[in-house]
Amino acid sequence: MVLTTEEKEEYYDFLGKMAAIRRGKIKNMNDLPPAVDVVDFVNHIDYMVNKIGIDHVGISSDFDGGGGIEGWSDASETFNVTLELVKRGYTEEQIEKLWSGNLLRVLDEVQKIAQDL
Repeated sequence: MVLTTEEKEEYYDFLGKMAAIRRGKIKNMNDLPPAVDVVDFVNHIDYMVNKIGIDHVGISSDFDGGGGIEGWSDASETFNVTLELVKRGYTEEQIEKLWSGNLLRVLDEVQKIAQDL
C-alpha cells in the first residue's frame, strides 16, 4: 500500500498526538518498571547468542517508531544498537549475521528446499 503525501502527513500527525497522550499517561502512573534501553536490548542479544549461538539470532524492529526501547525509538537511532554491539566486542561479521545475514541465510535455505519439493 502506497500512501499519498497527504495520508503520510495525517498518519505522522496522528502518531505525534498519540505519543503525547502516551507520555502524559505514563507521567501519572506509579510504580512503573524502569524503561528498557539499548543496553538492556543488547543484554538480551548476548543471552540468546550464549544460549543458541550467533548463527541463530537476528535483530528486527518496527522501524517507523514506537518500539519501546530508549535510544532506539525509530530507524534514525539504529546505529545505537550497532555501537553497543561493537562496545561488547562483536566483530563486523557477527554484527552482519545479527542484522541480516542469519535471516537471509535461512530464507535461502527455505527457498532451496521449496524448489526441491
